[in-house]
Amino acid sequence: MTSHLLLGPVLSFRGALKGKWKVSALIGLEEAAAPPKLTVDGRVAKHVVLLRHRGRQYLRYDLTVKQNAQERRIEYALEGESETWHFTVPGKDHSPRMAYVSCNGFSDPSSLRKLIKGENAVWADLLCNHDKAVRPEGYMLDKEQLWHESLTHDKNLQRFHLLLMGGDQIYFDSIWEDLKALKGWIGLPRDDQLQFEVPPELDEQIGDYYLALYAARWLPKERAAWGSASRTLDAAHAMARMPTVMMWDDHDIFDGWGSYSAEMQNSPLFQRLFYHARRAFWIFQMQHVDDLLPALRRRDDVSVRADDPLFEKIEWSTVLKQDALALPMLDRQPGFSFAHAVGPLRLVVADLRTERSHEQVLGPDTWGALKAWLGQIPANDQQCPEAGCQYLLFMSSVPVVHPKLSLAEPFLETLSPEHVLDSSADDLKDHWAHDDHEGERLRLLETLFATAKAKRFRVVIVSGDVHVAAHGVAYRKDVGPQDNWAQIQQFTSTAVVHPSLVSVAERLFFFVLDGVAKITQNLDVRTSAEMLLFPQSNRRILAARNWLALELDTGSGNGAGSKLWATWRCETKEGQTNHLVTVEPAASRAAEG
Repeated sequence: MTSHLLLGPVLSFRGALKGKWKVSALIGLEEAAAPPKLTVDGRVAKHVVLLRHRGRQYLRYDLTVKQNAQERRIEYALEGESETWHFTVPGKDHSPRMAYVSCNGFSDPSSLRKLIKGENAVWADLLCNHDKAVRPEGYMLDKEQLWHESLTHDKNLQRFHLLLMGGDQIYFDSIWEDLKALKGWIGLPRDDQLQFEVPPELDEQIGDYYLALYAARWLPKERAAWGSASRTLDAAHAMARMPTVMMWDDHDIFDGWGSYSAEMQNSPLFQRLFYHARRAFWIFQMQHVDDLLPALRRRDDVSVRADDPLFEKIEWSTVLKQDALALPMLDRQPGFSFAHAVGPLRLVVADLRTERSHEQVLGPDTWGALKAWLGQIPANDQQCPEAGCQYLLFMSSVPVVHPKLSLAEPFLETLSPEHVLDSSADDLKDHWAHDDHEGERLRLLETLFATAKAKRFRVVIVSGDVHVAAHGVAYRKDVGPQDNWAQIQQFTSTAVVHPSLVSVAERLFFFVLDGVAKITQNLDVRTSAEMLLFPQSNRRILAARNWLALELDTGSGNGAGSKLWATWRCETKEGQTNHLVTVEPAASRAAEG
């Protein structure tokens, strides 16, 4: 049967509330087509229209289901489609098992030549770990995979409840080559670039490009059609079987957004590109109705430098109050940061792009909203663990703990002072460890340390962006090792599609990176950060495509006193390697005494 879908289904996790596991599904169709009936868990799902544009319509369906005492597998199907899909819902108040990925694409099509396996090989490995039903004939398990067979697959369950996507879900860098006017803009003198006014016809082309590319990249025509005898184990397949949690990074806008000079960031062309990227992100990754997106307005009540964008706060609770499937946005902030509470886990998904500049990652209202949300988390009472939080997972698209590479910046800037197609120096300026962001990095760590101490839980940061796998830690030097709230683990996993450091120049950079990683970073007299030896490796940085599993021990049900297991699956020419570490639960007051 021929599929009528132009996009999707793309599942999105909307929260766990009052015994309900809230999930939505995005699909794209020709505008003339009648919305198909979607059935889930024995009922017909309701839908809303997110956008109608250029003869296409994009619909969001409500797949919310009840959470039972034990986890269960849910089937859903679309009328007219021969394929049926499944996702797995955790038991009520249980912690979800999560997979983390980032960098789902290429900044340059020539990168395909650098891959040691096919473009979707890492996605295929993740999916074969997730769902036994998609494994090809003759698929062989390794010892790590065997551990999960009896826990999930032998019970007709899937391994992961959520798919965390930490940035660069789509690469818009191609816009500079595909739109003739933008390709011409690249060749202009810098003063002409800054003064370039975007004519209406070009603005329309830019908007069309951002809206159309999601379907082209997320459900490419060359993949096997839904319902066909063969399967393409790719991002589309994963997003249809695991509810996603997405946050954008620079390539979801274009390479380096937020780290160019203030003059370039504020130029008319850059502002229009950001406007259209923001709208497309709101519709396709956040799955909100187009008409509900508020405008970003710069504050006029404060005197600030032009390179630190300050926007009016948005009352998200008012904007989205009529949407039962709205994401749980942090209120009174201009960006898209949101947070979930799921059993013993709290998940903060930080927007590091809306307010970014050379010297700012998050604006003051976002800091206020973040601290307000952290303050209302119930404390972890070891005598009554089900009432509190055991782990806070902070999704930062860019690693907070990473080798400090400021010495390389002047060299890279001599090669490329400011070029949208080659912004290696801008990538360095993106890092939390860059000199311009060091103060804000310390502020973030101090905020997380203070919260972890007050609430008696552990904090873990998970990130992507840098095309390597790595493990780091930030810690307080003025407390003893028994106070494990003062140790924040950094897990870095990237990329799922983009090649790692494989060219001659990149390999040289890798050796420099691994050498610099040995240096402890002293942020102040009581706070340090360092890269640890990557598990089951003799290096601190592993240059390989990879994905990451995050799972709490299952023995105690609700996660009380449970270890958090992090497992990287890294690509090699021969297959995959497993790299495991654990995070111990917060030490009890009795243990500290």
